[in-house]
Amino acid sequence: MLLAITVGVLFTAAVYLLLRRSLLKLVLGLVLIGHAANLLIFSSVGVRRGRPPLIDEGQTALAAPYTDPLPPALILTAIVIGFAVTAFAIVLLRRAYQEIGSDDLDDMRATEQ
Repeated sequence: MLLAITVGVLFTAAVYLLLRRSLLKLVLGLVLIGHAANLLIFSSVGVRRGRPPLIDEGQTALAAPYTDPLPPALILTAIVIGFAVTAFAIVLLRRAYQEIGSDDLDDMRATEQ
């Protein structure tokens, strides 16, 4: 139950930050939504300690206690992709701040006209 509440709070905070006008808050919202999605995948699978990710040759999948290796692999992939997106967004934020002098989206929209 605590994990479900944590995921809900993370998603709520991420959506709130994504709807703000500041680009820095937008990047923080992207980071939070990535962490929330990873935690959601992790919590949906559950933790099974002491069980191997693969089964032996003679056993069936129903009889052998095993752990599915796909969700941790998906989480690791999502962490790497999330890091790349965050790094790219930070570089864009820095460049926009150098050009305009503000990270407010309304100020950026005013410079377009």
